[in-house]
Amino acid sequence: MDTPLKLLVVEDDMIIAATIALQLSKLGYEVSGIVPRGEEAILHAETNRPDLILLDISLKGTLDGIDTAHAIHQRWNIPIIYVTANTDESTFARAKKTHPYAYISKPIRAIELQRAIELAISRLADEHHATTDPAPDAPFVLSDRIFVRHREKIVKIFIADILYVEADRNYCHLCTADKEYLLTTTLKLMEDKLLANYFVRVHRSYLVNLTQVDEVGEGHVVIRGKKIPLSHNLREALLKRIQTI
Repeated sequence: MDTPLKLLVVEDDMIIAATIALQLSKLGYEVSGIVPRGEEAILHAETNRPDLILLDISLKGTLDGIDTAHAIHQRWNIPIIYVTANTDESTFARAKKTHPYAYISKPIRAIELQRAIELAISRLADEHHATTDPAPDAPFVLSDRIFVRHREKIVKIFIADILYVEADRNYCHLCTADKEYLLTTTLKLMEDKLLANYFVRVHRSYLVNLTQVDEVGEGHVVIRGKKIPLSHNLREALLKRIQTI
């Protein structure tokens, strides 16, 4: 099952905050909260753990946006996109030290918002992997989830929910219990990305999640009633992997 990306909006102008939240909802993302102060943003991050934070630099109160970013990054690896008006050089220099994933200028346009979010998630995934997939719509894989493009938006799928991946020439079909996704990537690249998880190649066209396997036959495996071919030369490796989980 896929779930929308969760974004926290930190903005002390409630009209601007509501506009951003509406844009995010129209783009298919989930707004986990709208808060006006840095202290509230930190508390929200602790309890709700958003996938990404849109953070106004010039917050009122004890902590401005940059102080807030510092505090959040000391505890969690949550990508931050700064929302800015006209920022002076000294403020910009401070902001750079927090390594934001993007800057968006006010007033915010939906297309700029969408691009900034996609770039941020892509960069986050790249930081977890030494290799990158050259395909522009390739999935981004983190330790426990994968981000894929589906119907013009990015959604996240928890890796544990993936049943199997099937090759289709230079594409892949990623299958969960209730949905199938067409990915612009090869099975070999998906195998490399999912190697650290409980995935194993069982056939030149199939990669399966070992935790989802219900039956291993002589020449097939069964997952949720689907019979998947099992190559003879891959069967022994599969059985060894099953014994270790």
